[in-house]
Amino acid sequence: MQKIIVFFLLIAVFSCKKETPKKIIIIESKKPKQSEMAALMLKMYAKNLENKQLILQGEKPNEFPAEFLNIHTAQLTDPSNRNPTFNTFSDFYLNSFKKVFNTSKDSLIINHNNAINSCIVCHQTTCVGPIPKIKKLLIK
Repeated sequence: MQKIIVFFLLIAVFSCKKETPKKIIIIESKKPKQSEMAALMLKMYAKNLENKQLILQGEKPNEFPAEFLNIHTAQLTDPSNRNPTFNTFSDFYLNSFKKVFNTSKDSLIINHNNAINSCIVCHQTTCVGPIPKIKKLLIK
């Protein structure tokens, strides 16, 4: 009888499964890091959305964000896109955008829409993806 009890105890002891530590595998994201230009354009979008809301409330946007002047130097996702056409569109946008801050309330909607249309025209030549989102900034 003792042999049977010892036998069952041995089976119980050796049949217990030891927990092996689980390995955590970290998979790095394949998503490319956001370029300086992409980050700047997201800020431009946010500012233009803010301006749209102010204009719709009958208020005038108050301060041109100097950071937007970095459009000429911000690292592009594809550096080959920085060419004379890009530089021309960048200047056109900045000039159009500055008018929003330096105009009478009567011309706010026109100048805001001109700035937004300058974004759309540029994006029609390169990086067309954001155009539907940009169009939502227009004031109808």
